[in-house]
Amino acid sequence: MTITYRDSAPASALSEFEERCEAFKTRLQSDDFLHNRGLGNEVGIYTFCYDPRLKAEARRFLDRLKGDPSLPCRIREANLYDILLDICADKKILDAVPKMEEKRGREQLKKRLSSVASAEAFAKRISAEENVPGDVLVITGVGEVYPFMRVHNVLDNIQHLFENTPVVVMYPGRFDGQTLSLFGKLTDGNYYRAFDLI
Repeated sequence: MTITYRDSAPASALSEFEERCEAFKTRLQSDDFLHNRGLGNEVGIYTFCYDPRLKAEARRFLDRLKGDPSLPCRIREANLYDILLDICADKKILDAVPKMEEKRGREQLKKRLSSVASAEAFAKRISAEENVPGDVLVITGVGEVYPFMRVHNVLDNIQHLFENTPVVVMYPGRFDGQTLSLFGKLTDGNYYRAFDLI
């Protein structure tokens, strides 16, 4: 499902986003954040929510973080959409996906993809690279894989694999501490173990 916005984000949303980006960068320089301290034995999983109309700005911000030599950490990006494409390519069904959707419909495609691109398969891809102290895993592509994969399912499957590595979900929507709302319009599921980064 693709949701498009005809209007650009208002100046106030952009200004708030830029302030939140600065706060994000500050958190990345915190020793407590990098070592998951002060969380009461919880795994360091965070959401960085933003107005979906600011998708391009969010992408540019993450690219700047990944190339910032002043940060005391390494940003590892896990783009869920790229992972979905890789899984489909490995299963040799990537080229058949558009025809499958056209012939059988979105629901049948969703069932087929769920059987080959499970949350466990995503977790395996994300955790394939060894965690190094000082890494921060940033998950992107959340909106692009909906409804084939829900981010809370991915988080459920990776939380035990990243106990010592902070995980930040770049989330185009809202999180109220319990419910994820993709694009501020779609219920994306409940997740109780995440913290709002800012």
